[in-house]
Parts: sequence; C-alpha cells; structure tokens
Amino acid sequence: MAATDRPNVVFVLADQLQAFALGCMGDPEVATPHLDALAARGALFESAYACAPVCTPFRGCLMSGRFACQTGVTGNNAALPEGERHLAESLRAGGCFTSYVGKWHLGDKGNVAVRPELRPGFDAFLGYQCYNDYWRDVVFYDEEGRARRCESHRTEATTDLAVERLRAAAGHAPFALIVSYQNPHYPEQPAPAFDAMYRDRAVTLRPNADAAVDPYTPTFSPYWREDQENDPANQRYGGDLREYVRCYRAMVSQLDAAVGRLLAEIDRLGIAEETFFVFTSDHGDMQASHGLLNKGTHHEESARIPLIARGPGIPAGRRIRSPVSSIDLHPTLLDLAGAPPAPAAEGRSLAPLARGERDARGGPVVIEEVGRPYLAVRKADHKLVLHRPSGEPAALYDLARDPYEMTDRLEEDAYREARHRLAQEARAWERDVMERANPNRPA
Repeated sequence: MAATDRPNVVFVLADQLQAFALGCMGDPEVATPHLDALAARGALFESAYACAPVCTPFRGCLMSGRFACQTGVTGNNAALPEGERHLAESLRAGGCFTSYVGKWHLGDKGNVAVRPELRPGFDAFLGYQCYNDYWRDVVFYDEEGRARRCESHRTEATTDLAVERLRAAAGHAPFALIVSYQNPHYPEQPAPAFDAMYRDRAVTLRPNADAAVDPYTPTFSPYWREDQENDPANQRYGGDLREYVRCYRAMVSQLDAAVGRLLAEIDRLGIAEETFFVFTSDHGDMQASHGLLNKGTHHEESARIPLIARGPGIPAGRRIRSPVSSIDLHPTLLDLAGAPPAPAAEGRSLAPLARGERDARGGPVVIEEVGRPYLAVRKADHKLVLHRPSGEPAALYDLARDPYEMTDRLEEDAYREARHRLAQEARAWERDVMERANPNRPA
C-alpha cells in the first residue's frame, strides 16, 4: 500500500460469543482455526469487555461511540435518540464507502427491514432487525427495503451476501464494511456438517458452572414462549447443559469457517495488504456459570468478548493483556479508516496499542449492567461491582487469583485500598459521563 493510500476496514461482529470459546483464548475443545490464524497474524486483545453486554445496548454504544447511560439505549429494540451521530456518518464524511450486511437490532425487532432513519450514513445496506432462527424465514432487506430471501442457513447466507457486498465495496475504495452475524446466539441450530463435529464429544464445563441449570431459552421471534415443548431447540438440548455447549461450539466453528471465507475473499481480491480486519462480539454467554444464562451481567462469561485486529502496521502475534472496552471500537474504526475522530464519542482508539505502543490510557474499563442496578469497573487484576445509583460496593474479585470469580474479596482487609480506589474511580466516571448525556435520551 502506498503511503498516501487510504486503508479499507472490514469489521465482523458475532452475537453472544464469549471470549473463552476460541482456541486462541485457551479452549482446546473448540475448533476455530481461522480465528486462531487471524490472531497469530495480528493483535489479540485478551481482556476486552463489552461496555453494555446486551444486544441492542452494545450496538447503540458501537454506532454512537457513547455509553448506554448517555444515550438511554439500555434495553433491546431501542433506537438512538435524536442528536447522536452514527458511526457510518463519520466514516462516510471521512471519505469511506460504507456498507453493512446482517443483523441490525437497533430501533426495532422482528424479521423486518431496517428503516432508513435508523441506519444513517450507509451507502449500501443489506440486513434485518432481529429474527432468532437459522433455517426458517432467512430474509435480508436491501437499501430500498426489498426482500432477499435465502434458502441456506442464516450464517451461510450472511457470508454469501457479505462476499457479494465485499466485491462491490472493493470498487469504491477506501471502504468500510460491517458484517453482523447472529451466530452463535440462541437458539443453537448449527448446520449438519458442524453439528457432526461435536456429536457425543466430551464437554468440560467451566468450574463455576452449575450443570443442573436448564440452558434452554425460548425465543420471541419466532415465538416459542407458549409452545416450548414443541420447540426443536428445547427438544435438542433442553435440560442438558453439555448438549447446549456442544451445539454452541458447533455454531462457533461454523462462524469460524465463515470468517475464513471472508478472509479468503479479501486475499482473492488482492486487497489484504491495505485492509484492516477486526473481529469481536457484542457480549458473551453465561452457560450456567454462577447459575446464570445468556448475558447482561458483569461476570466474565457475559461481559468479556473476543477482539482481534489484523492489518497494516499491526505486528503478527501481538497479545495485549491490558483491559480494553468496546466503547473504544467506534474511535478505533474511524482511526483505522483514516477518518477524523467523532468529537462526541467516548473512548480512545486501540490502533496505537495494536501496533505496539505503550498503553497509557489510565482509567478503568466500565461495564454497565443495563436493566440491572449494577456497574462494574475492571482495572489491572481487580474488578469491583457497585450498586447503582448509590455507588456502594457490592463485590470485588481478584481475577489473577480467581479468574472464575468464585470468591468475593470485598470484606478482606488486603483489598481495602483497591476497593476504595476503584469505588472512587467508578463514581468519578459516572459523574463525568453524565455531564455529556444526551438530553433527548429516553427517561
């Protein structure tokens, strides 16, 4: 790439993929060769956190670059309020051709088109709001609201359309393409070839998991709440946590293969040397750790997410232990694309850290438990959980000694200073960010 050329950015977003479900993050029981190779060729952020670990709130933070408490996007299906500048608008203003493929889930729900006012700034768009099935009614809607019905598995359909739009975007360089997968969000419905990889295989649960917990969650789109006994997902893994994990891992391997297809297409187009590729997820999956399911909590299985970046100037094999936040993704993507920063966005670009510069960011990583009255801060090896809005400490974990958060250190004298310091930082953070809250945010 010539020094004056602008790079491209491909940003891939998984849904409900916990950080620990990858080979490169230490799981020997799941096959993720493409993501492992991506990490080996780029930078792996080992301690990345979702600042709001729920589907829509995460997307609100990503698109606005601002915290959920600032925008009021604290529940699923909410829309960003008036006055919030979207990521695509900033990318486009910076000279990028902007394209989007996949699940949106911001401002509406269901198997419906995404209204133009909910997705400002995208030159090309091919997606849907939210529909939790991988085989039935796989429909995407283009920029004009026209339906593209697909007969394949939703993961494969997303990849097929992403490859199509990647080829089109390559003719408009520099471009920024966002590919948003539903995989591996429940219901766990892997394609047969990936399902077969994990049939009857042994499953080692995390030490903090309760094997007696039923992992089944009924969906609302399509609606299974009142007919759960006939739901194929419930019939497959209802009451069986290990079977759920097998299906989940099959979905992860299917997603990994999809990433491999995208990377192969970038190579085939001859643009790998001038394209940044960033992979992450909106939140994790509790999988009965601490007796809980799904997401929305401060716990590692819910809030910790994979984050891998590859591209020009990023050294191969770089592993970054410093905690980072998804609030940093918005400024990072603008930085990688060579677009000007968004003045109202919180967070800082992770690009310098990925390139090998010293981490001088200072403050703690904050996790908002949207929908629950808690806030968590992670700094160095400590994570403090506080009641909200009182700011009173509720729990303290030492992740170096206790990575599964099985021992609360809040009342231990040895952690008194850490408890006090983190509580002060959390309260200062909340005062600071609320000074810049959107006055149009939902009450």
